[in-house]
Amino acid sequence: MAGRADSTVLAGARVVLPTGTVEDGRVTVEGTRIAGDGAANAPVVDLSGHWIVPGFVDMHNHGGGGASFTSGTVDEVLTGVRTHREHGTTTLVASTVTGEMDFLAERAGILSELVEQGDLAGIHFEGPFISPCRKGAHSEALLRDPDPAEVRKLMDAARGTAKMFTLATELPGGIDSVRLLAEHGVIAAIGHTDATYEQTVEAIDAGATVATHLYNAMPAIGHRAPGPIAALLEDERVTVELINDGTHLHPAALELAYHHAGADRVALITDAMDAAGFGDGRYQLGPLAVNVENGVARLVEGNSIAGSTLTLDTAFHRAVTIDRIPVEDVVRSISANPARLLGVDDRVGSLEPGKDADLVVLDADFRLKGVMRKGEWIVRP
Repeated sequence: MAGRADSTVLAGARVVLPTGTVEDGRVTVEGTRIAGDGAANAPVVDLSGHWIVPGFVDMHNHGGGGASFTSGTVDEVLTGVRTHREHGTTTLVASTVTGEMDFLAERAGILSELVEQGDLAGIHFEGPFISPCRKGAHSEALLRDPDPAEVRKLMDAARGTAKMFTLATELPGGIDSVRLLAEHGVIAAIGHTDATYEQTVEAIDAGATVATHLYNAMPAIGHRAPGPIAALLEDERVTVELINDGTHLHPAALELAYHHAGADRVALITDAMDAAGFGDGRYQLGPLAVNVENGVARLVEGNSIAGSTLTLDTAFHRAVTIDRIPVEDVVRSISANPARLLGVDDRVGSLEPGKDADLVVLDADFRLKGVMRKGEWIVRP
């Protein structure tokens, strides 16, 4: 890991800005931030033939590097954070999985300290307020209806660092919980749900703004019973998460979401578990045993997909090369949109003067070659 120069100019690359791509562009870094113009004698790093894009922002991530955000020690959580940083994710939200309420409150306390230190961008509670019909890799014995008082308990335990709750909003207490979250500026996300189209519309009207991993853990679209997917795709107030690992979604489903929602309403996420950036083997996801084989994570009992082993550099590469999504649209989905949703777009999510010097260097084939976070090279190009 290399140190930080006071002023550095990254030159010669294609630079993706909010206004579009600049050929033979320049990004000036001063200290921890992006500057408008650099000092005349600042050292220049020649990145000809490369791309410079904003650091990735992952708003749904359960771990990596062999470490779990749900159950790991502080050092283990930091190992997971470092693993994802090496793959371009410079801003990361830690996601939990279903557990006992007291355990989740305890985890919130631990993770909130890492948010306060600047290592994490917030906490996402996925479960226990989800549908047993669409539980995925969550323990059915620990599921419960979304009681606003219990939602508030976890919010309080997180000490202002809770960014998102995934809820099956059709369950008793679901709509009241959405309203509570919206009142406190916390994202209410619809997911692991068996809701109808009409129930989903009601939840969106109550304040839900995100679809947790669209398509996965919810009813498929039906021509007479369109279900939650149609409601989530059509409403301009909703951003849809997509797991672009080649396992969770067919490329046509990804294309449908981009076409119908538009790039400004897509957030590419990992939904990563411990094996991301680590390898195949046997793992635990909360109380459940997971087997990872050929990079695909499945529950030992029942064989349900159990999160992913995805890193966002791979999601970016797939989106551009396989799915043929324009680079600028992928950048919005993987950086700007999640940063806006998390309320941190004043600091990260785009390459603009005054923002943190968080950026990713990609080669001509969109393979990761460098990562900078707050002006320091995590991976030197």
